[in-house]
Amino acid sequence: MKLGTLVLQSTKSVLESNQISCIIKTRLLEKCLSCYEYCLAFNFTHVFQFVTSVVSCHPDELKQEVNGKREKIKGFSVKLQDTILFPEGGGQPDDHGLIGDVPVLRVTRQGPEAVHFVSSPLEVGQEVQVKVDWERRFDHMQQHSGQHLITALADTMFGYKTTSWELGRQRSTIELDTPCMKPAQLQALEEAVNEKIRAHIPVAVQLLSIDDPAVEKVRSRGLPEDHAGPIRIIDIEGIDANMCCGTHVSNLSDLQVIKFLGTEKGKKNKTNLIFLAGTRVLKYVEKSYSVERSLVSLLKTGPDDHVEAVDKLQKSVKLLQKTNLSLIRDMAVLVAQNFKSDPKRGNFFSLHKKEGDNEFMNIIANELSTEETLVFLTVGEEKGPGLFLLAGPSGPVTEMGPRVLEMLQGKGAGKNGRFQGKANSLARRGEVEAFLQQYCKHHTSEEE
Repeated sequence: MKLGTLVLQSTKSVLESNQISCIIKTRLLEKCLSCYEYCLAFNFTHVFQFVTSVVSCHPDELKQEVNGKREKIKGFSVKLQDTILFPEGGGQPDDHGLIGDVPVLRVTRQGPEAVHFVSSPLEVGQEVQVKVDWERRFDHMQQHSGQHLITALADTMFGYKTTSWELGRQRSTIELDTPCMKPAQLQALEEAVNEKIRAHIPVAVQLLSIDDPAVEKVRSRGLPEDHAGPIRIIDIEGIDANMCCGTHVSNLSDLQVIKFLGTEKGKKNKTNLIFLAGTRVLKYVEKSYSVERSLVSLLKTGPDDHVEAVDKLQKSVKLLQKTNLSLIRDMAVLVAQNFKSDPKRGNFFSLHKKEGDNEFMNIIANELSTEETLVFLTVGEEKGPGLFLLAGPSGPVTEMGPRVLEMLQGKGAGKNGRFQGKANSLARRGEVEAFLQQYCKHHTSEEE
């Protein structure tokens, strides 16, 4: 198997050139690891670029969330002779990057092979350069190594075992096997975690055979059913040894800092600990400061007075809403009385009001004699979504309600002379009104 060309960039965590040479010699002697496995085996996760060749490429589909909706994206699944892109697994999302100039949207594992989903086809046999999205990779390294550290210390300090964890897009969560964590425990754990980061403790990788007695002493939640080959151990010196296939920093100092955002009640009497590590903490602080500056401008007060200022605003809004509701109710009664006092009133009444709710419409319907009058009321945006009420004699309402619902593209139901619901669009309100007026005229002429 071709080893490929490694293109390294200088960082404080990258091995010195003589160490790299030694590792490559080891790789050639063993002849058992792919480049991807080789990088993980020696925690050599600072490989940014790699030259390899395309083994297979075939059309495929990827289910992906686009603007909050799950959609199918057409593309191609590609297997390479070797790869440096991590496929999702062990609670860690996959790497992204480029194969040539084609973006890699997803990397999954099929047995011992990594499958890369791309938007454009690649020629089989073609030599390509693979590039890692380093910002994404390093973020995942920080969060994952941070999780190992927190998990180990939570167990050592309080006996709280980790039952699962999630590396989220913005924040990560560790599920601890305890009903709750006291604030003092949370503070002590955060301080201990950051003390270890400042201590500049190495993080190394060990490879053990599955029958090695040392495997029994390693923290683990089990191996995949299709696992083959040596067991990979992430060893935080003097703190933790854990089976893991993910990408990690080579020293705890690379985590920079860890911040706990708090805890939430988890499933089955467990506690979710929410945390940020490394660059995410810096971004969180930057975003928080930006929000703080905006609030200073809006509330015209300093940061220390924001809570009090918002509390006052909420109380004022509640009072205004209460007053507004009272005025709307009074208006509904006046609207009904005005119609009833009109000597030229007919047997049909229609009204649209932008500001209003179901109670406003029902007050009007209650004030009018719907046994004789057909009432059509709507509230909301004139061309947008809203609410509607059709009230009147039971027969006509039951007959016309479904038709009104269809024209307003809504959902609703009716009984006892009332049909009401939500309208997705009030754009055809005028058509509905004309339809109802025509029905009333036709019904009146038949009675005469």
